[in-house]
Amino acid sequence: MKIVFMGTPDFAVPVLERLIKEHDVISVYTKAPKIAGRGNDLKKTPVHLLAEKHNIEVRTPKTLRNEDAQKAFAALKADIAIVAAYGLILPKPVIEAFPLGCLNVHASLLPRWRGAAPIQRAIEAGDNASGVTIMEIVEALDAGRMYEKGIVPIDKETTGGSLHDSLSLLGADLMSNVLQNFSAINPLPQNENLVTYAKKLEKEEEKLDFNLSADYLERKIRAFNPFPATYFEYNGERFKTLKATVINETGTPGQILEGKQNLKIACADKALRIDQIQRQGKRVMTTDELLRGFSFENGALLK
Repeated sequence: MKIVFMGTPDFAVPVLERLIKEHDVISVYTKAPKIAGRGNDLKKTPVHLLAEKHNIEVRTPKTLRNEDAQKAFAALKADIAIVAAYGLILPKPVIEAFPLGCLNVHASLLPRWRGAAPIQRAIEAGDNASGVTIMEIVEALDAGRMYEKGIVPIDKETTGGSLHDSLSLLGADLMSNVLQNFSAINPLPQNENLVTYAKKLEKEEEKLDFNLSADYLERKIRAFNPFPATYFEYNGERFKTLKATVINETGTPGQILEGKQNLKIACADKALRIDQIQRQGKRVMTTDELLRGFSFENGALLK
């Protein structure tokens, strides 16, 4: 197949790698390079770098809503467009530009968790599984027919990072299978009665609210690890929290129950023992390592 690929972050890289091996990828669309670092250098996306490595044309339009961009897209005369975490909305003329349409690698078991942050929301909600759905792109958000699904279990050790990596690899396998068997697959509609939405991650969500349950906060810490990461503030300093354990101790929500040998913080019910932490400007470490040269005041109240 002649394919146009559209993707941006690390999640999309295994999909593009597989497509390059198995098909003719004639052009890659990705987000434009951004200024980064002290030298104000332009940083290209992971997809951009992979495409250049294979001498594939890269396009970085800021929008696909204008007529010129849509004509350039259609002029490629590819069979199909494959999308994985691209970051731009595809208008109707783009969706309809190819004989076989546009397929998307979506990181959830649709119709559950349509939207921007399905990986984090699945862990945060306490789901026992996530997965990837290969779906057709339509104008409505993540509402197209489903070609194939694959499941990844979520357990007590699953983090946003580990689930991201598993789903990325699974997405590449599923898309490969779908394209190999495209004409034989009868895509299924989604059940609109089962739809849930994975709203995008907001800055204010990153700060831990100890007025919430310990079980929920433990899941949220895992869901947001490694990015964007949750945190609490102590004496004006921010401490990222990357791993915690729920313990059967109680106190005023936000109260430090123990800050010398362990770090235990009371929640609305029960408490959290913080197991992995990152102090501002320091590396990620176990809390045991931090407490060898630092301590929290027992009884102090975090707000």
